[in-house]
Amino acid sequence: MLTAFTSLLPIFSLIAFGFVLRKSGIVPSEQWRGIELVTFWLLFPALLITTLATADFSFGELSAFALALFVMVVLMSLLVWLMHRPLKRTLNVNGPAFTTIFQTATRWHGFVALAIVDKLFGATGVAILAIAFVAMVPWLNVINILVLTAYAGTGRPTARIIIGALLRNPLIWGISIGIIAKVTGYKLPDPLFTTLDLLGRGALGISLLAMGAGLSWQAMRHSGREVVLASFLRLLVTPVLALGLSFVFNVTGMQLVIMIIAASVPTAVNGYVLARTMGGDAELYAATSTAQVIASFITLPLIIWLAMAYAM
Repeated sequence: MLTAFTSLLPIFSLIAFGFVLRKSGIVPSEQWRGIELVTFWLLFPALLITTLATADFSFGELSAFALALFVMVVLMSLLVWLMHRPLKRTLNVNGPAFTTIFQTATRWHGFVALAIVDKLFGATGVAILAIAFVAMVPWLNVINILVLTAYAGTGRPTARIIIGALLRNPLIWGISIGIIAKVTGYKLPDPLFTTLDLLGRGALGISLLAMGAGLSWQAMRHSGREVVLASFLRLLVTPVLALGLSFVFNVTGMQLVIMIIAASVPTAVNGYVLARTMGGDAELYAATSTAQVIASFITLPLIIWLAMAYAM
């Protein structure tokens, strides 16, 4: 347990440091949005391209891993969707609030997962986790747009909206380029690879600082049962589901630990923008994402320790 916490301490420290930088005004609040955009649109795609293009494994070896993760997010989506009517009756959860519960229970903070996996397993682990993006990101983008459209009263979802959201996601482009380079054996020109490598090296640290800067104590004051429910589903139910699916798909060893990590990290912060622009409850999203980050300081070390004790 202590080893797992020690491994995660640098990650949690960077998150805390980001919060201090914003709160102290050393880096003003309005500048963090630009930092987040650079990380999302440039640094992480560069990291995914270089990692996948030089990955030392066959993608066929990861088919069970990818399928298990895909089934996991589909089942979690179904579970939360089935809770809509009971939540409306018992907690009086309205449509926008439900979309936020859905988003924060199903989305995952892939950047935090990358930082953890890089710390524990290095480049090989990062390459394996990149396949998790392939397995989960397209589905999560599509299903969350559908849920927001259906329950936040923003109209009928169209194929154009959904396809556009996928094509505009830079992570999908980074993954696609990296996989194509790996499968075809194409070697990126040295100047281009070096440029991408330098960009990618900054991705993990900067994203953790930005995550800390995005923590909202003010939103936490308005938190309630919806926050607790979404956090419980994201941080505890999803890892248990992942463990169960690992038996079904025979995912073991390092792949199992990485699968559990992907299932255990807090929700993605970019869902806040989607909630704000598509009629979801953005304030509830800010409260829930902050609560999940704080709770994960306890849940993540424990879950990773248990996963490594079992799988390694």
